[in-house]
Amino acid sequence: MVYTAGRGFLAPPLNARRPGQDGLDMLLEATARREHGAYNLVYEQLSAPVHAVIRAVLRDPAQAEEVAQEVLLEIWLVAFRYDATRGHAKAWVLTIARRRAIDRVRSAAAAEARERRTATMPYLDQVSDIVEDILEREHLRRCLGALSTLQREAIMLTFYDGYTNLQVASMLRVPLGTAKARIRDGLIKLRHVMADTAAAPSAVALPRG
Repeated sequence: MVYTAGRGFLAPPLNARRPGQDGLDMLLEATARREHGAYNLVYEQLSAPVHAVIRAVLRDPAQAEEVAQEVLLEIWLVAFRYDATRGHAKAWVLTIARRRAIDRVRSAAAAEARERRTATMPYLDQVSDIVEDILEREHLRRCLGALSTLQREAIMLTFYDGYTNLQVASMLRVPLGTAKARIRDGLIKLRHVMADTAAAPSAVALPRG
């Protein structure tokens, strides 16, 4: 390949080329050697075919244009990898173009999948919290079944219905000290039962009635 001042970039005589080489092959090799003007000619010949191949894969014209420019820049950077004995330059370049277009499609699909997962995370977290709350209440309900009826009654009035100790004593028609004792003893027993059944809550009988 010869560059002559005033005449531009010239291809070598046909008899100087290796078998199977064409002008684009020679231009690509000259690009690899960074010969002046070679890449401009490669760009002129391949920009339209590269864009057409990418446009056939990508529906978005803006993305297709962006990928085409990336491919053409890549060709300039990796022109030294081209081996004329393994195929024509145009086929090599268009193969790269198609691969980059497919890569962009896969990348966009992966990004969309991540967005969908991110969008559903708050909902999944909410569902998880609800399920956890149900399980905790179910565990507590099972453990309450291990208390005596009097203890369970006093604790339910105090912690579920929000009554004071004095109100509980009045409602149960027992002395205040008795109501406090039932609540205290019930809480102690409940704490032990919940600790013992944390691994196997089903072992505690459900409350009846």
